Amino acid sequence: MISCKERQYLCWFLSVPGIGAVTGMRLFKQFKSFEEIYNIEGKNLENAGLLRAKEAAAFDAEKRQLDRRKRELEELEKEGIRLIAFLDGNYPKRLLKIHDYPVGLFVRGELPDEERPAAAVIGARNCTNYGKQEAEYMAAELAKAGVQIISGLAYGIDGAGHRGALKAGGKTFGVLGCGIKICYPRENYGLYERMCRQGGVLSEWMPWEQPQQKNFPIRNRIISGLSDVILVMEARQKSGSLITAGIGLEQGKEIFALPGRISDPLSEGCNRLIQEGAGVLLSPEDVLEYFTLRAGKILRVHEKNENGLAKKEKMVYSCLDLQPKGLEEIVILSGLSVSECIGTLLELELGGYVVQTSHQYYGKRL
Repeated sequence: MISCKERQYLCWFLSVPGIGAVTGMRLFKQFKSFEEIYNIEGKNLENAGLLRAKEAAAFDAEKRQLDRRKRELEELEKEGIRLIAFLDGNYPKRLLKIHDYPVGLFVRGELPDEERPAAAVIGARNCTNYGKQEAEYMAAELAKAGVQIISGLAYGIDGAGHRGALKAGGKTFGVLGCGIKICYPRENYGLYERMCRQGGVLSEWMPWEQPQQKNFPIRNRIISGLSDVILVMEARQKSGSLITAGIGLEQGKEIFALPGRISDPLSEGCNRLIQEGAGVLLSPEDVLEYFTLRAGKILRVHEKNENGLAKKEKMVYSCLDLQPKGLEEIVILSGLSVSECIGTLLELELGGYVVQTSHQYYGKRL
């Protein structure tokens, strides 16, 4: 556990632009403390080949902000936001196994439990209804079995994975590509707040750092690093999700991919991963078996029970699948009138059998 004073210097050190995790660790190994690093002139670090000229200039300029960083750290602690150094006993041990682990993390809420399995649920932001439902469902079932869910709190698959874990009463953790005081996207603010109570959020960036495109591929190594397995739910052939999967493979993580139609661009990445040897994700049990959980803890996948549905509801339900269909198509397939069809779809939606994905487009709910 580092001292309060050393933590203040760490907060200052993290605010220096251009110094990443690898350079930061190189500097720490050379000088043994962040306070000592502060006392070195940037030019000396440049001459020693430890910093480039631009970084050295930023390093010296940032020294004037030390008192400000100390005050900011005090305010963060009052808000329940902690700065955890890699030397602290509660720093995630999984991260220490990757070569470019952050020297410090800002944390709100909890950190993943070292004794419990963890799975990353990742995929496309602009996902399909099928991908979103599968992500939420898989995360929920894994969370019920005690698996912690890790993701990036982004649109689409990330949010669905977090949401599934929360609904199941499990723990979920979001790794941000911006400062911990920023919720991006803003639409996920409710999710962000709930995760802080039922899991946690963390970031290696300074608390008010705005989201930048370059940050997201960098943070992906933390998502995979905190996880034991990585579930890729939907991904294009060239996507951030495949980058994360690639990082995970380098870290020795097990990869599972959700198969999809060969004609669907959002399934190209997953199908390619499977072709290259990733595990085929057909049910939560595929992951639970990997974790070798005891049989009593494994929750089986159950199909929706249609026995209690009325005749019209069965007719309409049988016309649907996971790919949403428009009302006009459902009317034709079921043979019911428009008003009968709308009323029946409403009953199915209220009963949890059907989801309306957009205006008058419906699909089966898993």
